Amino acid sequence: MSYSISTLLTRNLHGVFGENDPVRRRAAIDEIFTEDAVFYDARGGVYRGCDEIDQIAGTIRATHPEAQPAAGVYRTAAWARLRRRRDQLKPKPCLRAISPPSQPCII
Repeated sequence: MSYSISTLLTRNLHGVFGENDPVRRRAAIDEIFTEDAVFYDARGGVYRGCDEIDQIAGTIRATHPEAQPAAGVYRTAAWARLRRRRDQLKPKPCLRAISPPSQPCII
């Protein structure tokens, strides 16, 4: 079964890391991942195979059981980081007293 990358990412978020029911979570893992899949967590952990991915997904989910990815709880922090980064990358106003109008402003 073939999926687009965005579909796989969404299924992974909702069906694996956002699922409270272990039976449904395992069914999603078996559908999405191959048996030799590897999951790397942000703290440097490495989990190999569907059994270890299932175990760590349940552990991660247990740390915040009330969170609902469909309601945008996970997405909120990511969007806030992206907005901050976007604001950092906005062009700064040019100081024309230093930079002649014929040249681009370099900051």
